[in-house]
Amino acid sequence: MSHDEFVGANAGASDTYPQRCSALRKGGYAIINNRPCKIIELSTAKPGKHGHAKVRLIGIDIFNKHKYETICPSTHNMDVPHVTKTNFQVLGVGSRFLSLLDDRGHMKDDIEVPDGDIGKKIREKYKNEDDFEVTVLITMGEGIVITVK
Repeated sequence: MSHDEFVGANAGASDTYPQRCSALRKGGYAIINNRPCKIIELSTAKPGKHGHAKVRLIGIDIFNKHKYETICPSTHNMDVPHVTKTNFQVLGVGSRFLSLLDDRGHMKDDIEVPDGDIGKKIREKYKNEDDFEVTVLITMGEGIVITVK
């Protein structure tokens, strides 16, 4: 590769940001075992003879619903995912994926039709030719439908 060859660049945006363990809260988000999780339980142990107070976190993976647990000194940082919730109009429902349109006119077709009641509701509304929206939770390059409107 020569010196004048352009390879590419990114904006430098990260999928996560650091936050002190002691500042995390139940109902918030954290990266546990390299997966974005919603914190369902959080407890702090008192400092021991030789160290820091410890924070015990239990979280549910946002996407696959697996339960993860970790322990971290309260003064250390943990990665927290940038999480966004966006409404999309549903344009189409395929066998696995949805065809979605956001309010700026951008198409999104990499969100899977969820299993369970939400997926049934989407398929039913689409079959009845209803105009409807879904709310999609997006983080770390993945997304999941969380509500149907």
